[in-house]
Amino acid sequence: MSTHPPQQEQEPEESPTEQPPESVEETSPGKQKRETDKADRRIREAQREADEAAADDGPTRHIKVFRYDPEVESKQEPRFDDFHVPFEKGMTVLDALIYARDNYDPSLTFRHSCRQAICGSDAFFVNGDQCLGCKTQISELSEPVRIEPLPHQDVVKDLVVDMEHFYDEMKAVDPYFDPDETPAGDLEEQRQSRQNREKVKMSTRCIWCGACFSSCNIAAGDNQYLGPAALNKAYRFAMDEREGSERKQQRLETIEQEHGVWRCQTQFSCTNVCPKDIPLTEHIQELKREAVKNNLKFW
Repeated sequence: MSTHPPQQEQEPEESPTEQPPESVEETSPGKQKRETDKADRRIREAQREADEAAADDGPTRHIKVFRYDPEVESKQEPRFDDFHVPFEKGMTVLDALIYARDNYDPSLTFRHSCRQAICGSDAFFVNGDQCLGCKTQISELSEPVRIEPLPHQDVVKDLVVDMEHFYDEMKAVDPYFDPDETPAGDLEEQRQSRQNREKVKMSTRCIWCGACFSSCNIAAGDNQYLGPAALNKAYRFAMDEREGSERKQQRLETIEQEHGVWRCQTQFSCTNVCPKDIPLTEHIQELKREAVKNNLKFW
C-alpha cells in the first residue's frame, strides 16, 4: 500500500470564452468597385428615365463627354459618357453640360464661372476645336457633340485641366503696366493717344482661357515656349506708348529668348481658335519686327 496521500485530480482550467471578432467594415478594393458600379448603374438608370421624359417633351441633343477620375478605380481608364439633353433655342455647350450634371450625373466635373464669355474658365475641346462652352451654340454643332478637355495639358478630372504651366508662362512676361513717370496730380490720368489705344485695343481682350496655348503645336512640343497668350500680353504692354523705356527693353529681351517669338511658325492656329478674335499671330510677327529693330546697330 502506498504511503503517499492520494493525489487529487485537478480539474482542467476553463479557457476564457473566445469572443467573436468584432465586425470590421469591409474596405477592400472589391467592395469599393461594387459600390462604384452601383453608383454608375443608378446614374445610367436616372439618365435613361430622364431621356424618356425628355423625348416626350421635345427634341434633344446628343453629347459625348470625356470622363476620367484618377481617384476612382473604375474611372481611371478614360472613356466617353453619352447624354441626351433637352434642346432649347440658344442652348450653349455649357448649358448642356450643366443640365447633364444636374439631372444625370452630379460627379461630372468642369469649370465655369460668369457665363458671359469673359471669364475664360470654361474652355473645352469641342468637335475638334478649342472654344468657350458658354459662347458656343450647340445648335451649330454636328451630333454627337464631342466634348473633351483642352489638349496638351494634364487632365485633373473629367474636363478640368491643370492650368499652372499656362499661368507660369503668362507671368514670365510681367503682365502689368510699368511707366517711367506717373502724373503729379492724384486725379490726373495717364494719357494715351487715340491712335495708340487702337493699336493695342485687341490685345487687351485676352481672358486667359488657354485655348490658343492648347491649339499651338509649338507649345505642345516645347515646354518652355512662352506661347501665343503670353506673347500677346507682352505685345499689349510693349506697344503701349506709356510703357517705360527701360521696362520695354527688358520685355523685348524676354521675348527675344530662344523660346520666345522666334519659335512661332505662323500657323495661325491660335488666331483661329481665339474666342475674342484677337489677331495673335499678327501681334507675334510685329513683336519679331520690334525685336529686330531693337538689335540694329548704327555706327
